[in-house]
Amino acid sequence: MREDQGSGDSDLRYRRVAAELRAAIIAGEYASGSKLPPEGTLAERYGVSRGTVRHALAVLRSDGLVTSRRGTPRTVLGGPRSQSFSELLSFTNWARSLGETPGGRVDRVVRRPAEPAEAAQLGLEPGAEVHLVLRVRTLSGEPVMVERSLYPARVGALVAELAPDVVSHTEALVGHGVLFTDADHTIDIAWADEDDVRLLECPAGQVLLRERRRTTDPAGVPVEWSEDRYLPGTIAFTVHNSVAASTLGRQHSPRTDRA
Repeated sequence: MREDQGSGDSDLRYRRVAAELRAAIIAGEYASGSKLPPEGTLAERYGVSRGTVRHALAVLRSDGLVTSRRGTPRTVLGGPRSQSFSELLSFTNWARSLGETPGGRVDRVVRRPAEPAEAAQLGLEPGAEVHLVLRVRTLSGEPVMVERSLYPARVGALVAELAPDVVSHTEALVGHGVLFTDADHTIDIAWADEDDVRLLECPAGQVLLRERRRTTDPAGVPVEWSEDRYLPGTIAFTVHNSVAASTLGRQHSPRTDRA
């Protein structure tokens, strides 16, 4: 019997299939212009019904990742340049979609008890072990953002094993079965602290654009609580609203104030 017969968690199943297909497209397993396997093949691969596969493909279609022709294998359109409020596009894949060369370097990994607010964001008991990862991100060699990512122990332990200069933590974690499916975003400003000054080479107290997000897996379990601080003039966030969908986009504006 297929896993989606006789159970009430069909929502989790189609979201899981959509997340795994999305990760495969982003990782390049399905190149732009190539065909996805037929619905029947995908249903067998994931152990679900064709209806579940069609629902997952509808999600990818709304994200602009595949074509919408019914009855024929879907064509991959390539990685998205925008992201919906309920989805997450990694910095690495966003940069690549613009033709930029993404980079990253881990400054430090701190293993410590979660503070009350952090535990609440990650759905953990106060004082539960977390991993804080401080990393500088670059576009074509220029530092543009400092990333502060907080992970529960089971995810943080995987990140701690990665090489400091691994370009994409998201891709590496997907390879370990950690799926980043939905995210809540908060965008505001912050002032550069000592770490920002050192890693971004900016003045102390510099106003930075800040994006905070809480990311969950297909089952709704938190896998990351992150704060990204961008240099001004390097990144812009745009919002598009329509009756069909709302998207949160990220744009790169190369800095001109450096020698």
